[in-house]
Order: sequence, then C-alpha cells, then structure tokens
Amino acid sequence: MKRLQQLDQRLLPPVGDVLARIFRGAQRLRAFTAVVGVLAVTVTLLAVHRSDRPRSDPSLGDVLRVGVAQGGSIPAYVQAGRDELAALPGDAPVYALVSFTAYLAPERLAPVLADVSVSSVFARVPLPKTQTELVRLGAYRLPDDVVAAMDETARRKTGEARHYRDLLARADDAPSEARDMYLSGAIVADKEATAYSEHCSCVYAAVVYAPPAALRAVAARPETRVVDPITDLQRLDRTVFRPPLPEQTTVAEPVSEGAEPATASPRPS
Repeated sequence: MKRLQQLDQRLLPPVGDVLARIFRGAQRLRAFTAVVGVLAVTVTLLAVHRSDRPRSDPSLGDVLRVGVAQGGSIPAYVQAGRDELAALPGDAPVYALVSFTAYLAPERLAPVLADVSVSSVFARVPLPKTQTELVRLGAYRLPDDVVAAMDETARRKTGEARHYRDLLARADDAPSEARDMYLSGAIVADKEATAYSEHCSCVYAAVVYAPPAALRAVAARPETRVVDPITDLQRLDRTVFRPPLPEQTTVAEPVSEGAEPATASPRPS
C-alpha cells in the first residue's frame, strides 16, 4: 500500500504544480491571443489605410471654373480672353471655350469652328423675357451630333411638359401660385421641345481643342465673341463652363424680363 502511494505520488504531480502549470498555460494563451488580435487589428487598419489612399490623379478634388461667374464683367472677360489668346506660346494644342455673338443653328457651327476639334456645345432656347434651361450637348461631329442631341433634348422636354400638365391636372386644391408655376412650366417646356425638334438657332458656345493658330482663326470670325484658352485644364469632367449668353453685354446675370435674345451676329467692339 505504501509502494502504491509512492507510485501514485511519482506518477501524479502535486495539485499545486498542476494548477500552476494550468495558470502559466492560460497566461501564455492569453498573451498569444492578444498578439494575434493586435496583428489582426493592424492588418485591418493597414488595409483600410491603403483602400483610402488617393489614386495617382491629383485633380480628383479640384473643380476648374471657366467663363464668367454670376455678376462678373462681360467686357473684362472678353478682353482677358483676347489677351491670353494673343500671348499663347508655341503650337501645342490646348482646350478653349468659344463664345458666340449670337445663337447659331447646327449647320452654322462647322464653318465657324473649322480646323478645330469640338468636344461639346452649349445651347439655350432664346425665348423673349424667359430664363430657359442651359444645356450642354456632346458634339464631336458637326452638325450631326448637335442635331441628334437636340432631338434627344426635344424628347426630354416633351416629357417635362407632360409632367407639368399632370401636376396641373391634380392641383385642384393647390394654391394659385403653384398652378401658375405648373402652367408656365408646361408652356415653356413645350416651346423648348418644339424649338429643339426644329434644330433651332440655340447654340451660343463650344468647347474646342486646337493649336493656338487655329484658335486665333476661330477668334477672327464674325460669329465669335471671344476664345478663352484653358491652359490649366486637367480633366474635362472636373471643369465647370460658364460662357456668357449673347444678350449679356455688361454683366453675367439671369435673363431679365426686359431682355431680348440676340439674333444678329455683329462683331463687338
């Protein structure tokens, strides 16, 4: 019996030793788990940091504005554009914003913008005493792309007029101001749809790309008001264009009730 007790003592360590070993093992396990957790958090943070890192294009957060801001001087803008075009060095092509002296029909664009590449044009139906929508139309081929874009705009305006009429039909209990707004919106949209479907004289500016010599040739044509070179342009999709309307002669501002659309194309002094 004594030998068996001695054997048991040899085979089974004291309870205190067992508990001590278990405690040390638990400590090592907690330490290992903590290290793994720290590593996991670190890897996650690194992954997030890398995913948030900006791409190589530094212009992602920048917006370039070209043209005349609301309230800006039209004569000062025209003179600045002429000065910059005259001082443009070399023969490397640059983008430019071309503003016209009058609203032009699609078939009149090709002669005015000869020898330059066109990116887009800006159009507005020049209704008397009415601020109509300013639209930008893609136009790589003249006049075909402008005609196609006008047809699409006419369809959109037809839908817009229908929407206003639907609102008016359901506005029996609405205030008179709201009903007047719906009626006015339907009338203006109908007129815009008709004008664009007829390929109206509505284009008042264009974004082009050409060498300085070609830009100066465009600037010398009687339909051109000013050519504004954009030497610091990096991305077209991050550029806001604000060409002056033909009827704006002093200050860039919304069309007033007394304003009449420009229909002739005199060369400004």
